[in-house]
Amino acid sequence: MSPGIDFKWNAIEGYDQQAADLAPHAWKAGAQTALLKKQLDAMPDGGVFLMAAPPNPYRCPPGPYERISMVAHYLKNSKPKSKILVLDAKDGFSKQALFQDGWKRFYGDMIEWVPLSKDGRVVKVDAKNHTVETEFGQLHKAAVLNIIPPQKAGSIAEQAGVTNETGWVPVNPQTFESSKVKDIFVVGDATVATPMPKSGFCANAQGKVAAAAIVNALAGKPAAEASFANTCYSLISPEYGISVAGVYRVEGGKLIEVKGSGGVSPRDASDDFRKLEAQYGTAWYNAIAQDTWGTRG
Repeated sequence: MSPGIDFKWNAIEGYDQQAADLAPHAWKAGAQTALLKKQLDAMPDGGVFLMAAPPNPYRCPPGPYERISMVAHYLKNSKPKSKILVLDAKDGFSKQALFQDGWKRFYGDMIEWVPLSKDGRVVKVDAKNHTVETEFGQLHKAAVLNIIPPQKAGSIAEQAGVTNETGWVPVNPQTFESSKVKDIFVVGDATVATPMPKSGFCANAQGKVAAAAIVNALAGKPAAEASFANTCYSLISPEYGISVAGVYRVEGGKLIEVKGSGGVSPRDASDDFRKLEAQYGTAWYNAIAQDTWGTRG
């Protein structure tokens, strides 16, 4: 199984499936991403794009901040008087220093990020009036509201009985067999696989490990020793990329990150380095699309 994610509707007061038709999450591709684009296209120059970033864990740790970068690039070129406000349910995020360095360089003071400790957690949404309320009663109004709610494993995982009290799926890290239901193997964002992030690269690696374990089990052989890798590229502007990488293995029955196996790209990298990272990101996507679906992205 690769159940993906679902949302904890009403974890934020007032934010349910109906509200998402007015204030899209756009965290599942399709109608929601099209709606967010339509709203951005209609947003007046000088308007505010407000994102409520989710608490951990959620699909694609750098994803909200990649979106902020893309929106900022669009607004800078099409609606330069506009502002972006990020209200965050966390005090930190993936590749934070690299993102914020890039934001300052390319977008100046267009982007304001408000962490949890400075009243960044949204607790109430009025999608009809495009307003949100934070934990300590601060009201914010925006032209476009992008609410990314708390998440859990996809509903099929719940139906299969493989989720635990957190809403996610515990697995045997050596095989990705469910810890709750024998002979069901679960990969991808739905799983509890910390410190591996909920990324497409990790899901691809987990799928291969699970498939190998199933083949070995059918042949009466033990599972091979599992090893995983992750690389995530992010664009801050079309020719300015950043990345994070890691290698993971099982030790003492738990997944660990191999020390010195990766990390983020250097903060003091040259423009040529950043341009290469942007190109590597495109090449990575084409390669993993070919590997996963048999066709380039």
